[in-house]
Formats: sequence, structure tokens, C-alpha cells
Amino acid sequence: MDIPNTSVRSRAQSRGDWKNHPSRGIRKGVQRGGVIHDNSRHTSRFTVIGNHLAQHTELSLLAIGLAVHIQSLPSGALVDIETLAGRFPEGRSRIAGALRELELHGYLRRTRVRTDGGLIVTRTVSCNRPGRSGATEEQPRPRPRRAPDKPARRRALPAVPQPAYPAPDLLRTALEVLAGLRGKDSRLLLSATDAEHLVPGVAAWLERDLPPEAVQRALTTGLPPEPLTRPAALLAHRLAAQLPPLPPFRTPEAPPAVRHPLQNCDVCDRAFRGPEPGTCAVCASER
Repeated sequence: MDIPNTSVRSRAQSRGDWKNHPSRGIRKGVQRGGVIHDNSRHTSRFTVIGNHLAQHTELSLLAIGLAVHIQSLPSGALVDIETLAGRFPEGRSRIAGALRELELHGYLRRTRVRTDGGLIVTRTVSCNRPGRSGATEEQPRPRPRRAPDKPARRRALPAVPQPAYPAPDLLRTALEVLAGLRGKDSRLLLSATDAEHLVPGVAAWLERDLPPEAVQRALTTGLPPEPLTRPAALLAHRLAAQLPPLPPFRTPEAPPAVRHPLQNCDVCDRAFRGPEPGTCAVCASER
């Protein structure tokens, strides 16, 4: 005689086991929370944004929104801190921090370039997919044979004086002074980034009625004989520590008296000085 297995649940019990169902107590058509999308297809004026940016786990919400705004702009649009601070209410410091976040995670690349006029400007490249650099899915970027070493963190240069009136001509002359230092000492070969940092300090010296030759002489005289590991730091220290005082105020000189040409008097034929021909002062008083 067979012995029934009392531990096996019958089929009727399995269908009636509704008490432990996860949807117990939820009425049909009722949702307890979460976003509901009401989407429509865009046919113009839209930007494709990857979820790797929109749902980034390390970027701040300000950085994500700023990246979306930059990717929606046309090529050539200004995205410097001044322009963005004038467009949004967050302020310069918060926008600068968001730009650094995007640069750290590869959504922005900012490099210093020199224009044809000799000025150093910042060129910004927006990347909608970091690490791609224009490569396609069919042609992936080749993997490096060895992981590149992390570049050493660059130490900040000492602060330099700032000119009271940074006129373009003054800054251009200051850049020429720095470019000519390597002719005085080959160890003073500066990079474009270092020169951009030092230009305001040289301009502050030139504002004090110093000729460019005197500024170069002050920066190159008495240099240590050993190799210079950070020539830009040495120049920045000299520009700040040896800044000459402002020249004393000089009262403008009065313009010289106007000497009129000699004229012959129409009455007595004597010579007198006057702006136009006519009579002298004696003949004019006798009339």
C-alpha cells in the first residue's frame, strides 16, 4: 500500500497561494511612484545625449547640465567662464569647478594655442563620448601596448604683479620682453603657458616707466650658475620681489607760448608779431 507524501503541496493549493504573491494588495492600473515619460519624436532642433553622460555617477548635476548645454551649441560658440557666467546664475567659481569636472572625465579638452598675432588663447573641444576622438564602432582605437605613466602634477607658479591698465600694446611688449630672455640666457626658454602667466608681471614693470631693456637686465642679472629646473618660477619670484616703486607724480608742464610770425605795420611799416597782417599796437592805440 502506497504511503502519501504529506510534504508535497497539492495543485489546488498552488493555485490558491495568492496571499504570498508580490502584487497582492495592488489594484490594477495603480502605480505607487516613479517617473512616467510622455515623449514625442523630435524632427528638428535637438541634441543626442548619451546615457553615460545623463546618468553619470561621478559628475555633479551642474556639470551634467553644463555638458548638455555645451554639446547643444554650434561650433565656434564661446564657452569660456565669463560667457557661461553671464548666461547662467551659478557664478564664476561654480561654473569653473563644473568645467574642471568635465575636463577630468574627458568631456572637455582645453589647450593653449598661440594666434597669428602672438596672443595665447584657450581652445576648447567638447567630446560627446570621451575616449573616442572621432573613431567609429567599426574602427576602434588600438589599445596601447603598455599603460602610459601618469604625468607628474605641475606645481603652480608664484603669483606675479598685475598691471593697472592691461592695454593690448603693453601686454604685447611684455611678451616680447619674455621671448627675448632666451637670447640673454639659453636657460630662460619659456613655454607658452609659463609666458602667459608671467606677461602681467612684466607689464606691471613696464607701467613704471622702465624700458624693456631695463626689465630684461633685472630678470637676467645675477642668475645662479647651476641649471635652472623651473626658470618660470624664478622669474615670477623676481617680478614680485623686486617690483620697483611707481614713478613720482609730475605736474604737466605748461605748453610753450605761441610766437606769432613777424608782420609789417600797414601804417608805420614797423615790424611786429601777430597772427595776421595789420597795424602794430602803437598805431592801433593812436586811432
